Amino acid sequence: MAMTMVQKILAKATGLPSVKVGDVVEPRVDVAMSHENGALVISQFNEVYRGTGLEAKVWDPRRIVLILDHRVPAESSKTATNQKKIREFVAKQGIPNFHDIRGDQGGICHQILPENGYIRPSYVVVGTDSHTTSHGALGSFAFGIGATEMASVWTLGSVLNVEVPATIKVVVNGKFPKHVAPKDLILHLIGKVSAEGANFRVIEFHGETIRKMSTSGRLVICNMSVEAGATSGIVPADEETLRYLREEAHVADEIDMMTPDPDAEYDDVIEIDASSLVPQVACPHTVDNVRPITEVEGTTLNQIVIGSCTNGRLDDLEHAADILKGKKVAPGLRMLVFPATWRIYKQALKKGYLEQLVDAGAVIMNPGCGCCLGVHQGALGDGEVALATTNRNFKGRMGNPNAEVYLCSPATAAASAITGVITDPRKEG
Repeated sequence: MAMTMVQKILAKATGLPSVKVGDVVEPRVDVAMSHENGALVISQFNEVYRGTGLEAKVWDPRRIVLILDHRVPAESSKTATNQKKIREFVAKQGIPNFHDIRGDQGGICHQILPENGYIRPSYVVVGTDSHTTSHGALGSFAFGIGATEMASVWTLGSVLNVEVPATIKVVVNGKFPKHVAPKDLILHLIGKVSAEGANFRVIEFHGETIRKMSTSGRLVICNMSVEAGATSGIVPADEETLRYLREEAHVADEIDMMTPDPDAEYDDVIEIDASSLVPQVACPHTVDNVRPITEVEGTTLNQIVIGSCTNGRLDDLEHAADILKGKKVAPGLRMLVFPATWRIYKQALKKGYLEQLVDAGAVIMNPGCGCCLGVHQGALGDGEVALATTNRNFKGRMGNPNAEVYLCSPATAAASAITGVITDPRKEG
């Protein structure tokens, strides 16, 4: 039978010739990722063995990746103690793939995984974070699970009771206009289908625009697929996937370039003309409250945030630095920049992007998720308004339920930093 990408991956992971939508399977896991919430997973994992008399050992230390990124450096004694718990667990279990906050290895989990070669096409990837969907950018079936489910994965090496999801095919053709980017594409799609429009389904991306899109851009659209309710987003492996894995992730071994069958059945097919898109903005307090920038221009801002697992890569920093070069952040406005990893931080430093941003008035932060999460490093005051390249704008998301968050692309964020109000980046040349 003809199969979509996810059907093919799940068939391979279960050793079956084929699977159909609605089947319940228990796929083998290739990568299991947790960040600071790994402390809760550890507690659940130890509960599995409590009273058995057996030593608590993970099924395969090489397939577990633990990354400290959400609260770094630790903002409280409680966080510091949980991070200490994770470090001790890593040492005891012999887990080699651990990324602490060190400047030579740290960063945001959803960038650490691809740039270190942990993700490959056809993999089943699970993470205790909803934006694990990011890794579908490299042709994997990647989705978020809870701490109890992850404890089970650490024990058995497979995910229990996975229902094979239906797939929505999104076909994108045309060339992006100047200052329109993958972030605008995915915001447009979320606004079009709604926050629940892809519930329990996978979004599979196709078309000329996707084929020509960098892996960085693909990570953006897969990252935010979950904001349309999708179980995962996925881009079939192609030449760009292979280039990224060989040249940037330095993967030398064989790569399974799995693609869907041409006659695979889809739940729905959505076509988008990229050349017709304009900069998009998601307005408070839902990600699907998307408007063309012309409808929100002039909104007064208190804070600009560029970075996160969605838009903290090198090309994002380059776009922002180019727009801000020789200009200044508007008086009274705070601008925070979070490179996604220390590798990206150092690359941006060498290329002069960070200096340009600092000269404009931006503050360069260490790689991490604190501001997006709202736990530290950039919380908003009562009545304040932020414009961010992050992925969520729920009430209280940036640390204060009495504030507002708008979402946009790096180009829109940079252009708005100059004026102090939401500004169409196309007006910046």
